[in-house]
Amino acid sequence: MSSYEFLAGSYDELTKDVVYPQWADYIEKHFARSGAPIHTVLELACGTGSLTKELALRGYEMIGVDASEDMLAKAAEKCRDITPEPPIFLHQDMEKLDLYGTVDACICCLDSVNYVTKPQKLLRAFEQVYLFMEQGGLFLFDARMPARLREMDGQVFLDETEDTYCVWRAEDKPLRRICGFGMDVFRRDGDVWRRGEEYHEQLLYDPDELCRYMHAVGFQSIKQYGDRKLRQPKPTDERVFIVGRKEKKHDKRPDYTHARQRRAD
Repeated sequence: MSSYEFLAGSYDELTKDVVYPQWADYIEKHFARSGAPIHTVLELACGTGSLTKELALRGYEMIGVDASEDMLAKAAEKCRDITPEPPIFLHQDMEKLDLYGTVDACICCLDSVNYVTKPQKLLRAFEQVYLFMEQGGLFLFDARMPARLREMDGQVFLDETEDTYCVWRAEDKPLRRICGFGMDVFRRDGDVWRRGEEYHEQLLYDPDELCRYMHAVGFQSIKQYGDRKLRQPKPTDERVFIVGRKEKKHDKRPDYTHARQRRAD
């Protein structure tokens, strides 16, 4: 079974604790601080489209991209009645991002970058984001703090709703810089409970490493922020947010300083 094939049907139930309006508020703070007009926004790894929907309702023209067809089906259903411009959803791996035009901003939230467990693929994804971004555009994403992921080693977690029961176990694999999650998901289907198994991995990226990737593909003014804060990250934060810009290109004007100096002499 592919990742999220079974979990997609229960994802929204299991993530009810995620307050998407607060995430959207934080994102908009960075949009405002950028000083650039932002209308078209790309969301990488949009999942079932909850954050996509929240931002679309605030007037942004949204494009959602995800590698899971099952998650995208939920997203399209959730957002189909949004007017005047319902989001566009594309089934793509982020490192193969291919858009019809450029965007003013790109977001990638809820530690989605950690699920890209091959750094070269993440670097290619950043390259594609840069390619399809307007000059002056903003790229914002978050990642789990490595220490917070390591602390989950050996722990067992339980998520339960009226129609869903999920048990998941975390395992730290230090030689690979991986934290693995084995999941048993039970979902009610009428009078019957159906069981599915999934396994997911996250790579422990160091925040400075992610900033280097950003810089390598051309982003500038790269800054780190605490977990939905407008301050520097702290070791106790669950996540770090990283923001970079595709700076506007300015035509270089000839420098006549030395010529003027020679004339003065």
